[in-house]
Amino acid sequence: MNSIALYWQYIMVSLKSQMQYRTSFLLSFVGQLGVTVIEIVAIWALFDRFGELDNWNLAEVCLLYGLVNSAFAISSALLSGFDSFGPLFVKTGNFDRLLLRPRSVVLQLMGHELALRRLGRLVQGLLVFLWAAVQLEIVWDIQNVLLLMFTLFGGIALFAGLLVVQATMSFWTVESLEVMNTLTYGGVQTVQYPLDIYSEWFRKFFTFIVPLACISYFPVLAILDKTDPLGSHFAFQVLSPALGFVFLMVTFCFFSFGTKKYTSTGS
Repeated sequence: MNSIALYWQYIMVSLKSQMQYRTSFLLSFVGQLGVTVIEIVAIWALFDRFGELDNWNLAEVCLLYGLVNSAFAISSALLSGFDSFGPLFVKTGNFDRLLLRPRSVVLQLMGHELALRRLGRLVQGLLVFLWAAVQLEIVWDIQNVLLLMFTLFGGIALFAGLLVVQATMSFWTVESLEVMNTLTYGGVQTVQYPLDIYSEWFRKFFTFIVPLACISYFPVLAILDKTDPLGSHFAFQVLSPALGFVFLMVTFCFFSFGTKKYTSTGS
């Protein structure tokens, strides 16, 4: 409970500091919103030209898009300390200060900053999701509501895990590797489309190695009551978001291993 109270204080300090420059916040919010609007316009143009994508219509893909982008926006807002870990903590040696404090390093990094600039992507993702849900006339019974929340939190956990991996790699590379963006931003772009349009090795990678399909494609199939051409069972579709939490726990173990290898800057 003490850690939760401390984390809340971190968040309040971050909010107060960012609200000192409200014009800057509004500009970054509008910028994020504008970038994501361009993304959804590109999806609309695709379906306007071809009508369907492997038996998926525009509203169904928008449901995927909204869910994935909402989870990614929340995750990147909460874990900006891990996102900027390499240049901000390892390269400068500031990580030494975190290690000396009598609090969890993970807690300190999570409380480093609540990135309000991510609200633009979150708002746009939620609006697209709501539009798609209305168009599809989904019945939001208790089962679908619980599955939706389970999927959203599983997605937040999985994207958080990717940011933790990115931060951990900085112990050896100092700077964050751009290749990790292929799994974060690239992963978002990948799983906002149905998994069955990709080749087999690609599907297996995003199901069993980096299980992004388990927090988007499979649970959305269950919500839509849609038959999977890949043959996945309904039970797997419902339980698959749990792999997001498993992935996060594994990445925290990896981060703990990286912390033990940290040698400071020597300054």
